[in-house]
Amino acid sequence: MRQINFVVIFVICLALVLFGIENTDPAPIHIVRGVDLQAPLCVELIVSMGIGAVLAWVFSVWIQLQNHFVQTQEVQQRDTRIQELEQNIERYRVELEEQKPLLPASKNGSEEAESSEAYAS
Repeated sequence: MRQINFVVIFVICLALVLFGIENTDPAPIHIVRGVDLQAPLCVELIVSMGIGAVLAWVFSVWIQLQNHFVQTQEVQQRDTRIQELEQNIERYRVELEEQKPLLPASKNGSEEAESSEAYAS
């Protein structure tokens, strides 16, 4: 992947250099009414691409921050759900322990088979 990135960056830089060599004529830049600048066209292109790259980077960082906050919220929700489920398990365990003394104890194998049949029907 790094090699592909290097090739893409190299091709873009090469295109900028070739464009800059061919376009050295000054061109006017109208910033606001009454403010005009003269600069070579290649400089204008490089500056505009730099501004675009900075804006793309800022947008990328913003998206990463949003994803981080969304993931943090999801993790908190999962932690809350896990705690609720652990509390339910503990409550069910306590209920089961409370109900164990209420169950009839089996005396031998034959009576156990009869009692299991009685519970089944």
